[in-house]
Amino acid sequence: MNIIQPATNGLETFCNSQGRPMSTPALSRRLFLGAAAAGVSTFAADMTGLDVLKQNLLAEELKKQEKHVILLWLAGGASQFETWDPKPGRPTGGPFRAIDTNVGGIRISELMPKLAQRMQHTAIVRSLNTKNADHGGGTKLMESGRLPEGGLEYPDLGAIVAHELARSESQVPDYVSLYTSSEGRHKGGAGFLGSRYSPMFLDKDVMPENIKRLDVISDVDHKERDDLRNLLSQRFARGRQTNPVGSHNSAYQRVRGLMASEKLFDITQEPQKVRDAYGPTQFAEQCIIARRLVEAGTPFVKVARAWWDSHGQNFETHLELVSELDHVMSTLMDDLKERGLLEKTLIITVGEFGRTPQINPSLGRDHFASAWSASLTGCGIKGGTVFGKTDDDGHKVADGEVGAPEFYATIFEAIGIDHERHFTHLGARPIPLTEPGTKAITQVLA
Repeated sequence: MNIIQPATNGLETFCNSQGRPMSTPALSRRLFLGAAAAGVSTFAADMTGLDVLKQNLLAEELKKQEKHVILLWLAGGASQFETWDPKPGRPTGGPFRAIDTNVGGIRISELMPKLAQRMQHTAIVRSLNTKNADHGGGTKLMESGRLPEGGLEYPDLGAIVAHELARSESQVPDYVSLYTSSEGRHKGGAGFLGSRYSPMFLDKDVMPENIKRLDVISDVDHKERDDLRNLLSQRFARGRQTNPVGSHNSAYQRVRGLMASEKLFDITQEPQKVRDAYGPTQFAEQCIIARRLVEAGTPFVKVARAWWDSHGQNFETHLELVSELDHVMSTLMDDLKERGLLEKTLIITVGEFGRTPQINPSLGRDHFASAWSASLTGCGIKGGTVFGKTDDDGHKVADGEVGAPEFYATIFEAIGIDHERHFTHLGARPIPLTEPGTKAITQVLA
């Protein structure tokens, strides 16, 4: 078992399950192939002599590939019946038809005609059983891949991706979470990884607050203040080489770069033609910003769209929201592809759970976590595939049941992160990226 132990010098050390350093860590076949494809010549030189330095080279090579993730978070829980797993003609199916896609044998809801014609880039997972149909619990599970345990705060997906893919010299935010809504907000967080990887959380406006330098402070004054803070911080840090101190110092050192990234959040910088293509909605504008951020080098952007919690009027709600998702996500895919970014960017659509097969007296669907769907598009994904199957009425998984850990392992593998890696917490406790024994869904991986 490989364990990555953050060290005070900024490097990571491989340890065994007892926390003792390892000189020859085991490497997965997928990691080997990824490294070889990336042209890391030292990797294959001597497998028996592989050491920490070579592993660090692999980590740096991964960062140089500049992969990204855009999470389209369907807050409240979208219905699988009205999106990726329609059941037309069944008592649970609802009023919408299923339509063919441009990949033979795959049919999705008629509310997504544009995504249907881009199915060659997308894999659908139809067999999620996450067992938690509570908004709070389901959100924590699907944002971090596991539930809290023993008072340990796990980092969410964005923090892990930022930790693994962010480049130390980058001047743009590593993790941005866009969610300007009053309902169902959940900030997520970096957990034990530290504040360096916490999200820039934008819940009031798409422009970060306090990002501009005050007019009464000149650029020279601002730099001198930063120099003074660094001096005082260095004095404080002497003899206190702890992760929190280093994390906070690192965050402060990025302030000037983040201030310089202000224009990334200004969609007026985009040509009107591009803005018209995405559309005028808030979700559309946030996806434009997501594209601008990943193009500039941000590893992870979350764009949350609320509110899918359709206990009443499910079909009217999904007619509006799915139609918007279909248009905006399709435009985002085209935009990324035209810029050569789709093969480097993984787009995820998922929420905290799905919706019930039963249609309630209010013509709504309630919370349902036993058999629901999500999608993966772009980087590392075998497009035009479907994994798993639900029964005829969507009550249960009929084939290929997976949970949050398997879904997370698949995400990590798609972007080149070994999901079997471990961190150590407080210098002793091994913390795996995914639960031990978890297998990625290889059928949807390229």
